[in-house]
Parts: sequence; structure tokens; C-alpha cells
Amino acid sequence: MNAAHPLTRASIFTQAWPIMLGQASVPLVGIVDTAVIGRTGDATALAGVALGATIINLVFWTFGFLRMGMTGLTAQANGSGDPREVDALLLRALGIGFALGVAVLALSAPIGQLAFAIMAGSDAVTSEAAGYMQGRFYGAPAALAVYAMNGWLLGLGRTREALALQIAMNLANVALDIWFVWGLDMGTFGVGLGTACAEWLALALGLVIMSRVAGANLIALTRRTPRALLFDRTRLLRLFAVNRDIMIRTIALLLLFAWFANAGARIGAAALAANHVLLQFVNVAAFILDAFAFTAEERVGRAYGARDRQQFMRSIRLTSEFALASGVVFALAFLLAGDAVIDILTTDAQVRAEARRFLPFAALVPLVGMPSWMLDGIFIGTTRGRALRNAGIAATILYVALDYSLRPLDNWGVWIAITASYLLRAGGLALYFPGLLREIKVPTLPGSIKRPETRP
Repeated sequence: MNAAHPLTRASIFTQAWPIMLGQASVPLVGIVDTAVIGRTGDATALAGVALGATIINLVFWTFGFLRMGMTGLTAQANGSGDPREVDALLLRALGIGFALGVAVLALSAPIGQLAFAIMAGSDAVTSEAAGYMQGRFYGAPAALAVYAMNGWLLGLGRTREALALQIAMNLANVALDIWFVWGLDMGTFGVGLGTACAEWLALALGLVIMSRVAGANLIALTRRTPRALLFDRTRLLRLFAVNRDIMIRTIALLLLFAWFANAGARIGAAALAANHVLLQFVNVAAFILDAFAFTAEERVGRAYGARDRQQFMRSIRLTSEFALASGVVFALAFLLAGDAVIDILTTDAQVRAEARRFLPFAALVPLVGMPSWMLDGIFIGTTRGRALRNAGIAATILYVALDYSLRPLDNWGVWIAITASYLLRAGGLALYFPGLLREIKVPTLPGSIKRPETRP
């Protein structure tokens, strides 16, 4: 599992392209969800899916540390030549992820009630959102366990296996959504249930893939991993310290995007639906450019684990070159083809007109968002949870303040604020970058493990 990978542009692209395809299929599901409901001509149902998806993303991605923390920790364990810890990390994360998913499912009713008490939506929109969320919650245990599997595979640089898992889940999701909504007329509940069923199918496939990569199935892997290692106090404390900070950071950013959705809902159903349509453009760019951020996580994390400064800096430069070029391509593509895509996603004339007005903002996001996404990858790969946490909290607070100040501009202010939030995130992380560079110059004895950041 610790095979050497050359650090060249060709090797970076070879590692990144499977992630690009897998990541491209993630927003494709959101696009299909939007199109399946949007082409019914029911703006209320589309707004309900937008609101429900925002809440579900807020709940599920609260536990996104299962993916992000796992990638950095696995890459570092792999880079330092510790295969037993690589196995133990998978077992720990799978157990934690599944247990958290069961807890989310059990608490789904009060979670929904609390979310709707906070979010600004009409009774009709809230009703549609509740149906979507009811379906999605059934997949919570599988979804969170799959987060852990994806993080482990990406940390090992096994991007093709991660691609297979992602593609299979998303194709199943698309097929089930279309069947449940257009075939069985299940409405927004069908969209949510289709995704939940796909997540359970992905968990089953993920266990098969995991067995091939680890050379043992889940039972055999558990038996061969020493209990003393699996429950080692120092390693568990490190896992929880890193994951705690990443969780706080993730919650802050999810609140930021929930605020963005709520800002559209405050203006009206048409603005909420139009912003959700444009968010599909943003998601396409963000998820595909994340391929290079994910590649940076593994490459930077492995170099950090080996304390190789030269490889560390080269990893950052090569992955960032690809990300910048891709950002330019997406910005141009959105400007040239955006009108046609909007017409495909919704048939409502008012929603179409509103989405076209703000399309230039969606086209700008790939460029202004790229630095924040790449810095995320660098700091996740080095498991610098404290920096991620502080930058995420600061960016969210400043974004909310900016949104408040721009409310007289209505939806123009909403889009100006969300676009600026990417620059705020990048700026916050950039402040920590010199310290990270200074640290990697410090030699570490072979086999030792750097103590993680645990300061409050």
C-alpha cells in the first residue's frame, strides 16, 4: 500500500483524473435531482428540494471529517511506512461513521423540526423539503461509512477504486431518482429515497473494494489488527483532535452555505430556486477542481509524513497549476453555455430569468474559489485542524456580516457576499501557511509521530 509514485505533471494527472470523473458524477446527481423535479414545472417542489438538500448537507457534512481527516491521517501513515496503522485507521473510521449514521437516523425527526424552525421557507416549500429529507435520512449510516471509505482510499492514492465506488453510487442514484419520481410519482420523497438506496448499495460495494485493497475482508482485517493498536490512546486522541477541529470547520462552512440558501428563501421561492439552479454550476466546478485538492491532500500528506520539504512544495505547485487552468476553463464554459443549461434544468420562466441575471457570479466562482479549495487540500493533508477550524469560523462570521450589510441589494447582495466568502476562506488559511512551511523544516526522528495540534 506504500508504493512509490513519481511526482511529475503526468503522474499528478494520472492520479487526479479518476477523482475528476468521480467528483463530476457528484454534482451530476444534484443536477439530475434538480432536473427531475424542475422539469415538472413546479417551482415550489424545486425550492423544497433546494431547502431540503441544504439541510441534509448541513447534517451529513457535519461529519465530513470522516472523509477529510481520514485522507490526511492515512496519507501520513502510508508515507511514514506504517501499514498496520493504515488498517487500524480504516476500522476506527468505519465504526465511528456507521454509529454516527445510526444516531442521525434516530434523531431525524427533531433535527428536521429544528432546521425548519431556523430556515426561512413557506409552508408549501417546507412540506416539500420534509418529504425529501425523510427519504435521505434512511441512508445516513451508509453515507457516513462511505465517507470513511473514500477518505481511506484517497489517502492511499487509490483513486481508481474511489472512482469506481463514486460512479456506482451516483449512477444508481440517478436511475433510482428517475424511477421513483417519474415512474412511481413519489415526488420529493422519491428523490431523497433514491439517494438513500444508492448509499446502501455503495456501502456494499465499498466493503468489496476495501477487501481487495487491504488484502482481507472486514472480519479478517479486524482479526489481524492488534486490539492494543486499534484502541491505542495516543492515536485515538490524535484522531479525535484532528476530527474535532475539522468538524467545527465543516459546520462553520455548512452554516455559511445554509445562510446562502436561506438568503434566497427570504427573497422568495423564485430566487431560492434560481440560486439552487446556479449552485449546480458552482458544484460542478467545485467538485471537479477538488480532484486536484484531493490529490494535493495525498501527495502533500505523504511528503509531510516523510518530512520531505522538496516533495511537499512540488506537490503544491503541480496540483495548483492544474487547478488554475481548470478554473479558467470552467469560467469560460459557464459563460458560453450557461443559458442553455439553465433551460435544461428548469422550465419555469421566472426561475430561468432570475438564474440568467446572476449567471456571471456562478462563472466567477471557479476562479475566486480555486485558492481556497487548494489550501483546504494542503491543510487537510497535513492534518492542520486548528488552522482549518479558525479560518472556517472567521470566514463564516465575516460572510454573515457582509450579507447583512448588502441586504438592500436583494439577490445581488446575496451573490456578492457568497463570492467574497471564498476569498475570505483563502485569506484565513494563507495566514497559517508560513508557519506550516517553517515546521516541515524541523527534522523528525525515524518512526516518530508528530503530536497533533490540540490547543484550543
